[in-house]
Amino acid sequence: MIKLVAFDCDGVLFDSRQANIAFYNAILAHFDQPRLGPEAEDYVHSHTVFASLEYIFTGYGPLDAVFAFYRTLDYQPFIPMMLEEPHLRDFLGYLRPTYFTALATNRTTTTGAVLSYHGLAEDFDLVVSAQDVSRPKPHPESFERILDYFGLESQEAIYIGDSEVDEAFAANAGVDLVAYRNPRLKAAHHLDSFATGPDLIRKLNRGDNP
Repeated sequence: MIKLVAFDCDGVLFDSRQANIAFYNAILAHFDQPRLGPEAEDYVHSHTVFASLEYIFTGYGPLDAVFAFYRTLDYQPFIPMMLEEPHLRDFLGYLRPTYFTALATNRTTTTGAVLSYHGLAEDFDLVVSAQDVSRPKPHPESFERILDYFGLESQEAIYIGDSEVDEAFAANAGVDLVAYRNPRLKAAHHLDSFATGPDLIRKLNRGDNP
């Protein structure tokens, strides 16, 4: 029986691609660096801010000034660019309070502000961001913390993610991945819309093959 549904943030709760691109391009512009290319846009979508800055400033030299500027940059103007996925609230309403809900994200200090702005802070029983662990996704530490918190086994949970980082994260944690709107991922299940999320949960808990 599935007792816990855990979510990624970017690309799952929100279409945040344009917000992330704008954020990192603002940092690059401050240092007179070229804008993100397609590969870099994909990279920053799913990695921590520190890994992303190291990636997009490869060859720049010491990054002390880059990290210092990042810490002064207010993320608030970028949050409205994050578009909530359709039918998300209906699905969360279906899950609670029957199922535990959690968030495991490679966001850091912006996680709370994003959830608060969009009015979703109360919809998750537990939020684990990259600043809450010593080893972010795809290392399984985040999910291990989630399972320990609820006293559950890995087979009692699913993780909804959209990236290769999420694919590796779920595999490392021994949790079934539900690939959200990404048919390229190797996943136990695929979900194209949260409108069909309740059907998936019902099928899983009947033991059906969705």
